[in-house]
Amino acid sequence: MNRFRLFLVALLLVLAGCGAVPVEHYRDERPQLDLQRYFDGTIDAWGMFQDRSGKVVKRFQVRIDARWNGNTGTLDEHFEYSDGTRSRRVWTITRLDAHRYIGTADDVVGEAQGLAYGNALRWQYVLKLEVDGKTYDVDFDDWMYLMDDRVMLNRSAMSKFGVYLGEVTLTFRKRT
Repeated sequence: MNRFRLFLVALLLVLAGCGAVPVEHYRDERPQLDLQRYFDGTIDAWGMFQDRSGKVVKRFQVRIDARWNGNTGTLDEHFEYSDGTRSRRVWTITRLDAHRYIGTADDVVGEAQGLAYGNALRWQYVLKLEVDGKTYDVDFDDWMYLMDDRVMLNRSAMSKFGVYLGEVTLTFRKRT
């Protein structure tokens, strides 16, 4: 009986992961997200990480200096955390076609994959995350939604081996 319960729980976890809304669902949503237009100039962001229980573990601010050269963009992110620590991540993003993007950064394993339709972008990657002096490869599933010309919301689910670890919530505001 215990094996059956374990199998049932595993099956439910797998099925829950299959229920995501495809990004194409947002194709008619406006305003239309154009990464090259939005991530051009300086963008400020405020965010937090919540663990699986919902507890806010870390808060942070980010300044992003972004520029594009043709279909290749550089997003230079400067993080300042509520505990006073700082970090930096530099993304190189390449637009492959009207909807697909790839990206790299020093702390990203391999390439990030992005798909944009309408006002939404789904950005998936594996991040080398340092916790208490140890580094873990953590899966990120980012969903970004353009609200207007200046504001974008971002919600990122974090997992390891398919186990939900928590989420990151961000609000971006483009400077005028």
